Amino acid sequence: MRFFPFLKKKQYFTASEQDRLVEAIRIAEQQTSGEIRLFIESKNPLVSTIDRAAEIFFKLQMDKTAHRNGVLIYLATTHHEIALFADEGIYNAVGQAYWDAEIKEMLVRFKEQKVCDGVLHCILHVGQTLKEKFPYISSEDKNELPDNIVFGK
Repeated sequence: MRFFPFLKKKQYFTASEQDRLVEAIRIAEQQTSGEIRLFIESKNPLVSTIDRAAEIFFKLQMDKTAHRNGVLIYLATTHHEIALFADEGIYNAVGQAYWDAEIKEMLVRFKEQKVCDGVLHCILHVGQTLKEKFPYISSEDKNELPDNIVFGK
């Protein structure tokens, strides 16, 4: 068997960075009933980034949370695209300007070549917002979605 290094899938984040991102999701979700998922793929097969984020959001069944407060962070690494897609509960609670500001904040860090830091900041800030709008109630809350990073093609 021959090894073809050009066929090897590029890891966008190191194992350590992936661990930090998953831990940030866990920390962000500890004080809220909200759910955060991170989806990373190389190329967006659609024209619209937000349409792709929406497609992934529904494929991951993020619209099934009890309080409609799931948030997807979408990255297409080769195409240099990002999007945030939020379910109606949290989207309506904060409005479009909030989501636009989160994207701008990530882009500032991305331009400084601090992609992991940009995503970490977004996870933790969205988590804080979810905590304010949908606080954790121990008797009712459970982790409705996995905290792992989802990788596409």
